[in-house]
Amino acid sequence: MRFTHAASVFFATSALAVPVALQKRAALGDADILQFALTLEHLENAFYKQALSTWSVDEFVKANFTEDFYSQLKYIAHDEEAHVLYLEAGLKAAGATPVAACSYKFPMTDPQEFVALAATIEGVGVSAYLGAAPLVTSKSYLTAAASILVTEALHQSAARNAIGEVPMANPFGTPMGVNAVYSIASQFITSCPDSNAALPVKAYPGLNVTQGMPLAVNTSISFSVDGQLPSAQSYITFVSGLDVLPVQGMVSNGMISAEVPSQVSGQSYAFVTSDNSGNLTDTSILFGPAILEVTPSSPTFDLSIM
Repeated sequence: MRFTHAASVFFATSALAVPVALQKRAALGDADILQFALTLEHLENAFYKQALSTWSVDEFVKANFTEDFYSQLKYIAHDEEAHVLYLEAGLKAAGATPVAACSYKFPMTDPQEFVALAATIEGVGVSAYLGAAPLVTSKSYLTAAASILVTEALHQSAARNAIGEVPMANPFGTPMGVNAVYSIASQFITSCPDSNAALPVKAYPGLNVTQGMPLAVNTSISFSVDGQLPSAQSYITFVSGLDVLPVQGMVSNGMISAEVPSQVSGQSYAFVTSDNSGNLTDTSILFGPAILEVTPSSPTFDLSIM
């Protein structure tokens, strides 16, 4: 799978994306959800610590980031470690053995690539916690997950602002299911301890953006796929915030393209699907999603509404 971004890095992965799809999945237990959350927090913990141990504050400043932002990164690393310790303690209290950290490989060679990747990873983390919310049965676990989600959203905002992307590019967050997040996270995991509990997840065939970011609405975007496009009609289904927007795909020379709908904004996702129902299920998702960055339209609001 390729990583693409106008300046550095973006993803091409696959997933379930909205609560209606999550409700159709076999139920995951709260312990499964906590183990999966811990898997993601281990990854983020390693990601930030690798960057901060590789590049000094002077190197971040030379890359046009401020000393204040570098200080914020240290707070973020502190937060991710705290999330790991908190989830480990919760699993132990529930009588489960927490999964251990894996070995990772992150596609970043300088501070700019790291921060661009951080903005995207944090966005996926927000989507993961939001997507898991309907699956959590314990109210105390749900409150804890929501608390972590708030902090991850602050991390995402700081990174987006640092790379010149509008932090509040969409009025709503975008929920994603565990298969979505696993498909993304697995690209960074090289191996895990044999003692780790197996996660009830799977990856989907990849969808790769063939052009730079960010995108503009009402313009064409094309994709390649990890496999072969079906001969039957297929669709590009865009997911942005709470909007699920199927568009008929145009297939040519092994590529599929569609116009970006006007409702898409900020970090969003695109799938190749077998139908245009907007119901993203295991059977309807053929490839994807690719992670997109779409420039938001100018903000509008009515001053008469107080």
